Amino acid sequence: MKPNLLLLHGALASEAQLKPLARELGAFYRVHTFSFSGHGGRPLVPAEFDMQHFAQEVLEFIQDRDLPFVHVFGYSMGGYAALVAALSAAGRIKTITTLGTKFDWNAATISAETRMLDAATMREKVPQFATHLEQLHTPTPLPELLAATSAMVQALSNAPLLTPEKLASLPIPVQVLVGELDKTAGVDASQEYAGYLPRGTFETIMNTPHPLERVNPDLLASRIIRFSEE
Repeated sequence: MKPNLLLLHGALASEAQLKPLARELGAFYRVHTFSFSGHGGRPLVPAEFDMQHFAQEVLEFIQDRDLPFVHVFGYSMGGYAALVAALSAAGRIKTITTLGTKFDWNAATISAETRMLDAATMREKVPQFATHLEQLHTPTPLPELLAATSAMVQALSNAPLLTPEKLASLPIPVQVLVGELDKTAGVDASQEYAGYLPRGTFETIMNTPHPLERVNPDLLASRIIRFSEE
């Protein structure tokens, strides 16, 4: 029987973002995906739109489908949620691979993340992207989604959930991947936080920016497969 692999999407996206990667990995795993609440047309409840709730959704997905063991790949926000989930239920998660996950949430790094989380600014600067988000997340209005995402980012800045101390307590293997040109996650910060993990590994993917669509899918799939088999 194929091992289980759960793929988790990034902020402002949905499980549709992961379809190309799921196709790459389908021959090797039973691949599972879902959209976090407030994304991809799922209802947005502001009080539940936070990283702790998203981590709980990861655990509930695993439990509801009675998956005894699961490897997890999380892109950006999805990687953060996977690690937070594993802190409370590492026994159900065998390995985690993150890509482009931002670890260093603080006042100094938050401005770049929230600058574009304004509907009017987004429609002016990147109208096609704004239209795409409106279609992807309908019926949730774009301003509500952006405001909730901004609030979540601010909460992480005020009280990060993945501190060096918490990462040092995580016993499972974790592979931290980051693109060489990723200005969101940052190579230096990613390497620093990977170093706090007792069974962590780190790799920079050369000539690669933050967007998942710009990452070589064959290379990414090979890294996930290799790591889960070690």
